[in-house]
Amino acid sequence: MRQLLSQAQSLGLLLARLYVAQVFFLSGLSKLRDWSSTLALFEDEYHVPLLPPELAAYLGTAGELVLPVLLVLGLGGRFAALGLSVVNLMAVLSLSELAPAALAGHQLWGVLLLLVALWGSGRWSLDAWLGRRA
Repeated sequence: MRQLLSQAQSLGLLLARLYVAQVFFLSGLSKLRDWSSTLALFEDEYHVPLLPPELAAYLGTAGELVLPVLLVLGLGGRFAALGLSVVNLMAVLSLSELAPAALAGHQLWGVLLLLVALWGSGRWSLDAWLGRRA
């Protein structure tokens, strides 16, 4: 029974990692596709606390492109989950008006990222593979 629960947890963590990574990676790609619009959004629409708009655009986009790759691989999974949690939180805080459906999406992603941050990437990850080899 314990083995079955462990496999189910690993499957759940893998599915959470894949889903959240896709959401953030696609968002990062859309920012890259039209960088001038991205900069304008960070200048006029997103009000990221404590950071100049251009720096916030670069850091946010980099986080949305790099951290999901780590999350999918399960390499530094807790780090990637915590990093994406910061990106997610900044997205919510930086928008003055957020539709209820959009807020619900951010809340779901936050919960899934919290699970990975607490439990790690699971058995089906590079973190686990490297741990078994050490």
